[in-house]
Amino acid sequence: MAVDIGNTQTVVGLFDGDELEARWRLATEAHRTADELGGMSASLLGLRGLEITEIEALIVSSVVPGLTRSYQHLAEDLLGVPFYRVTPEMETGLKNRYDEPGEVGADRIVNAVAAIHHYGAPVIIVDSGTATTVCAVDGSGAYRGGAILPGLYVSLEALVTRAAKLSEVDLEEEAPQAIATNTPDSIRSGFLYGYAGAVDALIRRFKTELADEDRVEGLRVIATGGPARVIMRHCREIEELDPDLTLKGLLLLYGLNTRR
Repeated sequence: MAVDIGNTQTVVGLFDGDELEARWRLATEAHRTADELGGMSASLLGLRGLEITEIEALIVSSVVPGLTRSYQHLAEDLLGVPFYRVTPEMETGLKNRYDEPGEVGADRIVNAVAAIHHYGAPVIIVDSGTATTVCAVDGSGAYRGGAILPGLYVSLEALVTRAAKLSEVDLEEEAPQAIATNTPDSIRSGFLYGYAGAVDALIRRFKTELADEDRVEGLRVIATGGPARVIMRHCREIEELDPDLTLKGLLLLYGLNTRR
């Protein structure tokens, strides 16, 4: 079982060998206990005709320390299986050129490992969630760093909370045109086209900076994360959506560290 714990959502994947057999996206609740996680996992697996006792190991990438401990208790105390947590000390096979390598979010490292393996280097990764991160891996396969901006839905929530006359809108609906003629579509236009434009602008700057220092032949731009599908259709620089990129990275890290 591979678990990617974000501030807003948690993605759980179940692998049989290299095959992703099932995937669930859940709301992150920071105070869930190991018993609660066990009951929830058993129920989800049961819907697929699987048993929780079939889990042989658990690997977690997390930005919520309390939930990390609960998953560790689930693995070691309730299931009796090995537990792996993505940390700076974990074997990743990735050269990290961040000023302080230990400060890089676990999800950013996991995504970089998966992107190099599945798409090659150089590669740019856009991960949309509570925050949106844009990260660069150069032609030598080294993690170079990136940019962080507020997530799409976090930004929308902040706007409607602070502006009394604006109400939340469904961003899944298309804004008919950039010059909108009513308030809901005006919000959609600003968030969909404006946010996509910001992401595109960052990617173009990344490409320029990488080209100044390194080869960029074959550079790919990959998107992942829950809201990625909403903005990707308006981005011109993103080439491919891979919703399972982080889970694939966790599988790769599991393989590296079991061999270790």
